Amino acid sequence: MDQVDISEVSLLNIKQRTSELSQAIVRTPTVRAASSIIENFLEGGELYLKLECFQHSGSFKARGALSVIRSILLDKQPAGITAASAGNHAIAAAWAARKSGLSAKVVMQSTANPFRIALAQKERAEVIIKEPGQATFAEAERLSRDEGRAFVHPFEGIHTTLGTAGVGFELMQDVPELEAVIVSVGGGGLISGVAAAIKLINPKCLIYGAEPTGADAMSQSLKAGKPITLNNVETIADSLSPPMTLPFGHAVCSAYIDDMVTVTDDKICAGMVYFQQETKLAVEPAAGASLAALTGPLRSRLRGKKVGIVVCGANIDAVTYSEQLRRGLSALDKI
Repeated sequence: MDQVDISEVSLLNIKQRTSELSQAIVRTPTVRAASSIIENFLEGGELYLKLECFQHSGSFKARGALSVIRSILLDKQPAGITAASAGNHAIAAAWAARKSGLSAKVVMQSTANPFRIALAQKERAEVIIKEPGQATFAEAERLSRDEGRAFVHPFEGIHTTLGTAGVGFELMQDVPELEAVIVSVGGGGLISGVAAAIKLINPKCLIYGAEPTGADAMSQSLKAGKPITLNNVETIADSLSPPMTLPFGHAVCSAYIDDMVTVTDDKICAGMVYFQQETKLAVEPAAGASLAALTGPLRSRLRGKKVGIVVCGANIDAVTYSEQLRRGLSALDKI
């Protein structure tokens, strides 16, 4: 595999991009979790939550989408933008397009939650529904080719990574003494930025990625030493369900992630229950995965440490949320 140049992912560029986006992006709060149960899992440690669920569009995705669109506008004035997504990225791309004075025509999977489709439409996007996988991306490519729309990738590329790096940069400003950070992983767009920012500031801080067992493309890619594509994806965490990793994100993650762990959908739902009961946050499964990693496979490794978790998003409807909480309650007895 050809070597991928990630030299542009520098602390100087991360600081500059974070500053450039600061007038439009919410500087989300970092709070210490005040929970005796969570403190018991850490056995004397502390947990800090970076609340990207309070970001524009309901997830961290607004950072990467706006970063990409602004970089595109430096070169040309496209006839709007397009994006391919199961949900959160479509919402964020639509928001970023509106903020940038561009129209958005986004392609969403037929499996997308109607709640998320409605959120994209509220951001003034025209939504096109296609079957999951290649059909979704093919339609976005057609819109880019035939209508001159700029394609905003959901997770790959320098501008996505520099955008999401603001999460890690802000987290280090808020709690510079953190010893470990857990980030949920889909295609790698979030963790690539967070990991780079944190490691460039504090190389001793450990970076852990958390994936669903049924969508572990990054785990397999890092083991293989190259990007891979899964033959099948099966998880309730649709925000973490890209079936592949891609070269740039894989290269950044290879450089800065210390380890990956996987968690089952039952444990993800249990993580959502812990978020709701112990931190009073109603989050989507993608966020639940990070707390599931803390209470499960990473528990012994993080004993006594100051740990940060990126609460990546909360775009979930009440009916689905209640169903997943019930599933999580059933799983709690097994933790």
